Amino acid sequence: MKAGQRGVVVITAILVVALVAGIASFIAWQVQLRMRQSENMVNKSQSQALIAASLEWIGMELARDGDETSSDHLGEPWAKAITSLPVDGARLSGSVSDQQGLFNLNNLGREGKAGEADLETFRRLLTMLKLPSELAAAVADWVDADGETRLPGGAEDSDYLRLDPPYLSANRALDTVDALYRIKGFAPEMIERLRPFVTALPVPTAINVNTAPAEVLAAAVDGLTLEQAREVVSRRNQQYFAELGDFRVLLSKMGIALSNPNLDVKSRYFQVKGQAAQGRGKAYFEALIERRGSALPAVVWRKMP
Repeated sequence: MKAGQRGVVVITAILVVALVAGIASFIAWQVQLRMRQSENMVNKSQSQALIAASLEWIGMELARDGDETSSDHLGEPWAKAITSLPVDGARLSGSVSDQQGLFNLNNLGREGKAGEADLETFRRLLTMLKLPSELAAAVADWVDADGETRLPGGAEDSDYLRLDPPYLSANRALDTVDALYRIKGFAPEMIERLRPFVTALPVPTAINVNTAPAEVLAAAVDGLTLEQAREVVSRRNQQYFAELGDFRVLLSKMGIALSNPNLDVKSRYFQVKGQAAQGRGKAYFEALIERRGSALPAVVWRKMP
């Protein structure tokens, strides 16, 4: 074999070896990728199973707490956030918040029509947050059962049918606070300003004075200023209200008579937010739990993006 031919053979052999090595490396990478994907899927499934078990455990703890105490307050174990709890090789973190410490927007559809106490509470909250008080009428028209426009600021089918695209007023309870985006007068920045102080629960509820922020307390109690409400919160942090009468006595000392009938010291609805991590798999979750007296707690809804 001539020298030139031998050189071609050597180069060809080198190229073949390089090609085979490249193919082998690619196959190994694909196998490793598939294994990692399978492992991630298993980890995510395990995280989701952990979430389901965690929600059941939290529900049982809330039920136990409801059986043992006559009030709900921020000094109880359920109100303490979990930063990183090891569970069978996984890690769980999250928090529970009392949704009845917030103003329930669906109170504006109580018994099919907004009552004056609920409307005034929401108007005061809007004003305190420097938002138009007329927005209260728009929400009331959206959730109440009738088609009559409440003035000023209300909106029914005739207002929404003029939009592009047109739609009808819901005339039923809000599913989430995000439903405000469809209601006349609400801009995104308004909703975000309001979000820390409102909720959307399946049924009308009382406001828990043990867990409500100062803004909600000031809105719920006619004559209570925001500064006074902050003082109430400060005192409450040292000694919670065992019964509504304790709250009434404190207000009386401030020269304020309690007239709102929609207040309480106990709650039914709690929101859970958290994350479960198993290996490289992570699952975020959010859920609303209803405590139902002697019956088992129920998960009203659950989100896992």
